[in-house]
Amino acid sequence: MSVIERAIERRRLANSLLLHGENLGTLANVAHGIADRLLNDPRDPSQYFAPKHHPDFFALRPAGKMRQIGADATRDLINRIQVSPQVSHRKVAVVYEADRMNVAAANIFLKTLEEPPASTAILLLTTRPYSLLTTIRSRCLHFRFTDSGAEALAGCEPDLVEKWKSARADYAAWLGKLAEGAADKRAVADQVLSVYGLVTRFNAVLSAATDQAWKQQKEKLPDDLDDDEVDAIQTGITNGIRLKLFAELEHATRQFAQARLATGDEVARRAVVAAIAQLEHDVGLLRLNLNEAAALENFLLSSLRIWSRR
Repeated sequence: MSVIERAIERRRLANSLLLHGENLGTLANVAHGIADRLLNDPRDPSQYFAPKHHPDFFALRPAGKMRQIGADATRDLINRIQVSPQVSHRKVAVVYEADRMNVAAANIFLKTLEEPPASTAILLLTTRPYSLLTTIRSRCLHFRFTDSGAEALAGCEPDLVEKWKSARADYAAWLGKLAEGAADKRAVADQVLSVYGLVTRFNAVLSAATDQAWKQQKEKLPDDLDDDEVDAIQTGITNGIRLKLFAELEHATRQFAQARLATGDEVARRAVVAAIAQLEHDVGLLRLNLNEAAALENFLLSSLRIWSRR
């Protein structure tokens, strides 16, 4: 972010930025911060607008049940950013979940990136940068923003954060039992039953976190959004939290494996590679609308086989 700040101060910020990372909420906060710096003059507080309500701020979001950015909406954005600024000396256009552009929209938008309107900053936000056209990526400066899993639950009640931490700790303990091996059939049965206990706990945290995040977010939405846009935003919030907490499972798995490797357990090296590959596979299925409980169950049952294999 310091690089962007210096570029803004020197008035040398590029026309097109690609902001990517694991959490759409974080990316949106960064984009709004950039917009605030570009659009508002701190020397004139009488002309201050919150970024999303600034007359020279423009947004393009996925819409509809399919959560796509279509050609018509893209053309509308392009037409609006072609006009001169109303209040500021700059204009800012933010494309939320830019990877949701369909082919027609992406090709239309590419022409704007090739010849961006004067005094306009275009910010593309995505958790899947490689799903964008190569030609779009090549015309943007790239900035990656990451955060911790706790930030995925930012704003949630403290007891919910503690429940997540507790479930994550129990997951690591479960992996420990698998790596040590089962002494008898009863131990094997306990390990299998633990899978469904972990699924229930993780899923409960995901549902509660999503409900709380949406309750907070919907109060901040602009009044001019239509129902399709609201549905798309709600789905985006759900997906963002879900993917971030799955990323936390990856971090927990890596941390467990590193501790095992430090004790000389070389089997952990092979196991962690297989476990992470399985998790990435299940996250990929989430993008195809697989239920998160089913994805968790598949990952944990696969982990049972992976870590028990000595």
